[in-house]
Amino acid sequence: MVDPLNAWWAQQLVLCDWAFTPDPLTVEASKAVERLAALGVADRGELGWCLLETLGAGGAGVDPARLLVGLEVIALGGAAGWLGESRARAWAQRLAEEISAHHASLDAWLEALLHARSAEGWVRGDDGFFEACEALSVLEHDGEGVTWEMMQEWLATHAMPLALWPSAPEDQVWRLRAAFSPVVELPAGPHDWQGLAGWLEEAWEIRSPEDLVRSLLWLAAQGDRQAWDLDAGRLLEADAGVRRQWQEALAGGERDYGRVLLGFLDQGEPLEWAAWDWLRLIDLAWAGACLGWLEAREARDFAVHGADLALRRYSDWAALARAYQRGRSLFEGRNLLPALQADWALLLHSPVSPWRPALQGLVTEELIAASRDALRAWRGDPRHWTLALAAVREPEFAARQGPVPELSVARREEARHYLVETLDLHADEGVEALSRYWLPAQAHHLNQLAADAAHGALPPAETPFGHPVPDELASRDALRQASRHAATIHMAEKFAFHLQMAMDSGDFDASRLAGLAEALQGSLCRFYPDARRLLQAWAHWESLLPEPEQPPMLAEIRWHLEDPGSLFHWLDWRGGAWHEPGPRPTLAHFTAMALVGPLNSPAWSLPQPESERECAAIRDWVDGHYALHGAAELGEFLEYLIEAGDRQEYQINYAPYTLNHGRLASEIATLESGECSEEEGAHLLRLQRVRDNEDGCNEVDLAAWDIAQAVDLAIAGRQLGWLGEAAFLGLLERAHGLAGEHYAGWEEYARGLHAGFSFFMGETPERESFLAGFRQALVAWLSGAPPLAGAWASLDFPGARPRHWAPLHVDTLPGDSRTLH
Repeated sequence: MVDPLNAWWAQQLVLCDWAFTPDPLTVEASKAVERLAALGVADRGELGWCLLETLGAGGAGVDPARLLVGLEVIALGGAAGWLGESRARAWAQRLAEEISAHHASLDAWLEALLHARSAEGWVRGDDGFFEACEALSVLEHDGEGVTWEMMQEWLATHAMPLALWPSAPEDQVWRLRAAFSPVVELPAGPHDWQGLAGWLEEAWEIRSPEDLVRSLLWLAAQGDRQAWDLDAGRLLEADAGVRRQWQEALAGGERDYGRVLLGFLDQGEPLEWAAWDWLRLIDLAWAGACLGWLEAREARDFAVHGADLALRRYSDWAALARAYQRGRSLFEGRNLLPALQADWALLLHSPVSPWRPALQGLVTEELIAASRDALRAWRGDPRHWTLALAAVREPEFAARQGPVPELSVARREEARHYLVETLDLHADEGVEALSRYWLPAQAHHLNQLAADAAHGALPPAETPFGHPVPDELASRDALRQASRHAATIHMAEKFAFHLQMAMDSGDFDASRLAGLAEALQGSLCRFYPDARRLLQAWAHWESLLPEPEQPPMLAEIRWHLEDPGSLFHWLDWRGGAWHEPGPRPTLAHFTAMALVGPLNSPAWSLPQPESERECAAIRDWVDGHYALHGAAELGEFLEYLIEAGDRQEYQINYAPYTLNHGRLASEIATLESGECSEEEGAHLLRLQRVRDNEDGCNEVDLAAWDIAQAVDLAIAGRQLGWLGEAAFLGLLERAHGLAGEHYAGWEEYARGLHAGFSFFMGETPERESFLAGFRQALVAWLSGAPPLAGAWASLDFPGARPRHWAPLHVDTLPGDSRTLH
């Protein structure tokens, strides 16, 4: 029995110099591929365009010559195995319907073809074409043929057996790939994309499956859009002069990009182009499937992820296409929006476009959920937490997602240089040295200041040593804005950057670095339930405490907050057991370390034994200031400071003079009248200070001077390895108790420390400047302005009644039963 569609189809192919055969799909596959190539259809991707272009925009404007070529291409595609039989028949039937709808008879069809031939010259030989027309007329009337009327009747009673494009729920996502070329059949294979491997290498520098995955993850999380978004945001707020300066500073091809971006701003064009990244993500996922670098499910997961992101931002196909066109314009440095309709007409308007179904709802929720799980699995390694945080400072880190790349020698050397020059961190110190950059006490301090600021409970601005700089005081008071956000991120992001540099250097044990990354993840998951809370906290703290002499990262942080593809939203937020990258001191130990005050920089974490390189400098300091040369001498001197110290010397050698001013004057006169040894000169200076009661040395308890020195030396001893952990913590506890015995609060302690510093300072031309600087530092420590100057403003003095408000979150140091957490 004759198949009406096949017979009619075969009849029309006679017009293309085919010999009549009842089944148009019986051409030998290799010959079909050769014929397709001769027609300019090199692969199945080009076949998709050819099929789409066959019907154009539909309606009366359909070119009959193109319809005939379409019938031939469909037959060749089916014969080559590029189209399944049912798909090929569906396309042939669709073209038959179009031809039948506009040509009532065979004569009308042939007349239309002859007119098209004469207008476009699409037939290779006039005589051959006329002969084909005669042959077709004969075929229509003999026993093997199907008449025009028979075909029209058949079409009227037969619905199309299959969709023109893959339409299974799991295949629908590939309709988005039509922005590059329509997907006509699945599964993907090498015949879908000729020269694909070479194109990937030339256009993307992709040479392996690992390269491909990294590019896919980069497009999803950052792509080109981040830099464009940030530029647009800055320019949107800038005046004409600033915009002009920005454009003039661009170099080379970037100037064309700048011109297009400024044009969009001037025209009021929406400054949104993420479709440029997300559609290319889908295209590269298809490329991976074609090459066999991605399994079908992996490729689909990546493609669905691109669709998932796009569906969150675009309501329909037109919005998606326009956003892509804006992105392409920026990438190519020429405004392509005037060509929007011409470039996208087929996809947006053709009756056979794969974009006929609505964009919203195209992909099922089950597939989206599966893709979200898959994308989180690709980023499941805790290393991605380090990358995410570090990439805010250095966006190129976002290209490292997925399989770990092999870094260049130059990149490794650059990382080593950073570690040495910026951090003075050397590979021989080991991974443990990184823990010094984990500063939980700093986070506690900031959280406490923010909580107190929110409740109006900060220390008074006026101190016994002066008033803070107004801007620094305002910076402190503004911390109330962050009272609901744990400050962990403020120090954790810097730690992450240092950790990433250590990873890049290649000089540290990789497994132990991975352990630090896991600890970083666990800590952040403990303090922030999701990406939004973390980024909001980061944005708040960054706005309140920007780094000096560094451009603020507020815009970058907010970009990650707002972009649905940002890596932060796709990290593993479950976390594991909470263990931190460095030790967390107790509140009492932190308070004891703060007793050093301005004698040294704030100690935001417990000290650890340092490398020999660091120890050499510390030994020089200990030797130069205290003439101590080992653990035994240090232990004896610490015991002396705690039990007696310089305060005892004052009580024995100088306090009695305050009761006998005549004797004091006589002693001073005697020393001034003759030659003094160095020791006698120091004694004379101290007698004069007693006479003048300089800086209240006769009125305040000088124990603070000994306590501060003891803690400072203990920290140095711990770093040198002269004190074990237990001995060090024991010294801190003794210093903590001693401070509580001698003073009621930080102001009294500060007076004692200042008086001791002043009284026992040797004669130096810089004395007044040293004292002025010390007083300024005491103002900062007492007032908390600027916030990171020192910790006194956030801590209860040893033994004093608690006066601070409990923060609203758990990021505080463990303390005694009186402290809420």
